[in-house]
Amino acid sequence: MSDTQIPLIDVRIIPPAERHPRIFDLLTSLAPGGVMHVASDHDPRPLHYQIASRYPEQFDWAYLEAGPDTWRVEITRAQASGCDCCCGH
Repeated sequence: MSDTQIPLIDVRIIPPAERHPRIFDLLTSLAPGGVMHVASDHDPRPLHYQIASRYPEQFDWAYLEAGPDTWRVEITRAQASGCDCCCGH
């Protein structure tokens, strides 16, 4: 998938109260293996912790750019485990 096909949320242009709701809306809509990018003017480490605590082991996080002016991360939804049970594994 090229960068032009990967959804980007640039929080630098979004009002603070709308940032995490928009990110989580897109995040939870990703299909297994789906990718999104987030751009920020600071290290989005608190977002990483929030994702990891809400959705343990469901998303991978990789820094694409690490400041000092712009931080970009790639978030990938884990592939499905193959279990079709109701437990969500």
